[in-house]
Amino acid sequence: MDMQNIPFGATDWSQILPTEHKGETGIEYWRTQQFDEVRVRMVEYSPGYLADHWCTKGHILLCLEGELHTELADGRKFVLTPGISYQVADGAEPHRSYTLTGAKLFIVD
Repeated sequence: MDMQNIPFGATDWSQILPTEHKGETGIEYWRTQQFDEVRVRMVEYSPGYLADHWCTKGHILLCLEGELHTELADGRKFVLTPGISYQVADGAEPHRSYTLTGAKLFIVD
């Protein structure tokens, strides 16, 4: 990630209008800021959310609330709870996430 052309700024995430993205089940709500080539998001997953695709995009992701289960295409599974993060490179390992109870994440990609 090459972070260029981003002046110092503060973000009040409560002032960013969320966009709705449906999963195979459930919904995710994104509050998104785009800084040149860097996308930064506050994402909330509804209880019962299951992604509708295997993602190959790289992310740095931090769980703020709830519990998020992430499955890799090779069968490995990880559980994120508040204070736990993961990182994956673009094209490295297809992954998809689900939550039974809901979750709130901070994501940079």
